[in-house]
Amino acid sequence: MMGDVAVLGAGMHPWGKWGRSFVEYGATAARAALADAGLDWLQVGSIVGADTVRGGYPGYVAGATFARALGWQGARVTSVYAACASGAQAVYSARAQILAGLADVVLVVGADAAPKGFFRPAGGDRPDDPDWLRFRVLGATNPTYFGLYARRRMAVHGDTLDDFAQVKVKNAALGALNPNARYRKRVTAEDVAASPVVADPLRLLDICATSDGGAALVLSSMEFARRHGVDRPVRIRAVSTVTPRYPNTVLDLPDIATDPAAAAASATEPFRASIARAAYEEAGTGPEDLSVAEVYDLSTALELQWYEDLGLCGAGEGAKLLWDGATAPGGRIPVNVSGGLASFGEAVPAQAIAQVCEVTWQLRGHAGDRQVSGARVGITANQGLFGHGSAVIAVR
Repeated sequence: MMGDVAVLGAGMHPWGKWGRSFVEYGATAARAALADAGLDWLQVGSIVGADTVRGGYPGYVAGATFARALGWQGARVTSVYAACASGAQAVYSARAQILAGLADVVLVVGADAAPKGFFRPAGGDRPDDPDWLRFRVLGATNPTYFGLYARRRMAVHGDTLDDFAQVKVKNAALGALNPNARYRKRVTAEDVAASPVVADPLRLLDICATSDGGAALVLSSMEFARRHGVDRPVRIRAVSTVTPRYPNTVLDLPDIATDPAAAAASATEPFRASIARAAYEEAGTGPEDLSVAEVYDLSTALELQWYEDLGLCGAGEGAKLLWDGATAPGGRIPVNVSGGLASFGEAVPAQAIAQVCEVTWQLRGHAGDRQVSGARVGITANQGLFGHGSAVIAVR
């Protein structure tokens, strides 16, 4: 256990398709987080920006870009990129700076202005880049992978289209309660079934959209929090950023082939499960201690997979956990009470930070109609391209 850091502030710019710069979204979220913390920008000793590859040059140096937008004041600056795990990497960097004594207060910001349709690699020829190759060689867009994941669950565990649809029904109902969500309309299983097929067996309502949005956190040392008059803050206790292990015998983004198992012993657990395990070990906690979880539901089928990878149930039991009501409000372990990507869509550098914002509000008891009663321990989980793990455990 490395030590806790306090979450003094959390803020977001609502998700949508606003047609403006990612800098505006991030600055808005940052100011909201600072206001929530009761701090001024001048009190921040360091800023960590989660990069966006779609923002041009400023997107690749997001830390300095947000610092400039807020007003140059001499703070340390860091910029990180880890695809969908960028936000968790930013939290990881901020936490490390605080625990190392380099800064008392760190502002973490991520924002994106996403394209319509599906994400694609940046321009140029890169034949050694698996992300570029899977588009150019196979035409394998992200929804193609989501469909493959879903097909595998159907073949291995017997999951059905109704199981997948029920995930959307649950998350849409929760998103309808979230003022920061892009989609705030409840749907039925019949609505999901009637939506167009995108990547068989997944329909349009099974797959998350691409969105604009921003999220920010103000983190501090526990000593600073006490000096600031916050005696019982939400605390980040673990941040997992582990990488996979050979062999990878299940196809995963962005690779287009699995690794041969002949030269290495079989891995003891899948990559996503290792992300959660590392977080549990660092926090000294386990799935039985969780009150709430926010997971990266790129598709409805992937949410079911996360149930199992987080240890909320055994392999192949995700659909049963869902139908039993365990992951809904009032259940044993509510999942994606924010509404998840089903209600937000992807704003890549912001989403892992947004997950921590939601957990923070839940642990404070400030989540309004979405509130999970008595929430004390929360986990966030996703993964980024090229083997970036992402999980954060927060406690109160």
